[in-house]
Amino acid sequence: MSRLLLILLALTVSACATLSPERERAGAADRPLVILVGIDGFRADYLERGVTPTLSALRADGAFAAMRPSFPSVTFPNHYTLVTGLHPDRHGIVNNTMMDAELGRFSLGNAAAVTNGDWWDEGEPIWVTAERAGLTTGTMFWPGSEAGIGGVRPSHWTVFDQALPGDARVDRVLEWLDLPGDERPDFATLYFDIVDTAGHHHGPAAPETTEAIASVDASIARLIAGLEARGLAGRTTLVIVADHGMAPTSPDRAVYLDDLIDLETVDVVHAGAFAGLNPAPGREAEVQAALVRRHANMECYNKADLPARLAYGRHPRVPAILCLPDTGWLVATRAWPVRGPGGAHGYDNMAPEMAALFIASGPGIRSGVVLQDMDAVDVQPLLAHLLGIEAPQGDGSIEDTAPALVRP
Repeated sequence: MSRLLLILLALTVSACATLSPERERAGAADRPLVILVGIDGFRADYLERGVTPTLSALRADGAFAAMRPSFPSVTFPNHYTLVTGLHPDRHGIVNNTMMDAELGRFSLGNAAAVTNGDWWDEGEPIWVTAERAGLTTGTMFWPGSEAGIGGVRPSHWTVFDQALPGDARVDRVLEWLDLPGDERPDFATLYFDIVDTAGHHHGPAAPETTEAIASVDASIARLIAGLEARGLAGRTTLVIVADHGMAPTSPDRAVYLDDLIDLETVDVVHAGAFAGLNPAPGREAEVQAALVRRHANMECYNKADLPARLAYGRHPRVPAILCLPDTGWLVATRAWPVRGPGGAHGYDNMAPEMAALFIASGPGIRSGVVLQDMDAVDVQPLLAHLLGIEAPQGDGSIEDTAPALVRP
């Protein structure tokens, strides 16, 4: 580990209880450990705010990228892309809210859907790959980890509880790492959502968002201190990612569907940073004539005609018509108007505001590397490489992260 990171560990180790020598020997296995940390809504340039000493030290000690998310740049599709290496159009989690002809409606708060493996089984997440390879995994919150996928679950997993503080989430992972022998994970995930929540409520530039950034940074320092106390830091690679960035929004920047079309003619599957609509039976021509064209601050497409670079529109769960507003604008209805300044994501994945954090640091990673063309689909092959396992071929490539690897 770098001198900078060791100094950081010395400053933070007092935050965690020190293990007895006997316990330290019992918990320090020889095999490597990979921890995937997801920070929801952490825009890549948040590192420049001067409140992230831990993340900045890890960046200096390892590799960094302003990573391109998949479209749509929203939470569930991109978290699943990060662990499957597939674009949402291929793994089937095409949005946070979606409809399936057989399975019905999916939304973040629908526990029956979130825990149903039938929604998720078009992709194989890295914890399933690792378990099938004989490794032990633990998921401290990650979209998809509450479902049995292909009949496989992580060895350790937790039902999502948004109220659980960041430090408690860290401590749960550290508890797993205290387990004996093969019960101890070789791969673990850790998820934080407060940066995204603050960004939505207050906007990306707000002091509340900066405070959330600093809080997550402190929780990651706690994780590193816990690894050091257990004798695991030297064999641990941390891969820290975000699912998307955040753009500022305002009630002054809204397109209201009611002003363009009779809402009785469409089913609005979702709205916000982009909208998905299915025409009512028999009203297809009317909806097409009214919507599928360029509007002020928004363009609507038949899903088959979306720009190819978005890699989106083939999956049957994608609504028939997609309306993409300019970055920072929102699509709404008069019944659900845009209220107050805040933040949103889901926009064109090439928009700078959507760029997501990527940092990797550990024994398999070179120091001081900046990756220039990092995509969310490239994370899964990187994780497989670090774990030493074969993973299903996805849309990404290990070649995109090869400059950061000690042994490409």
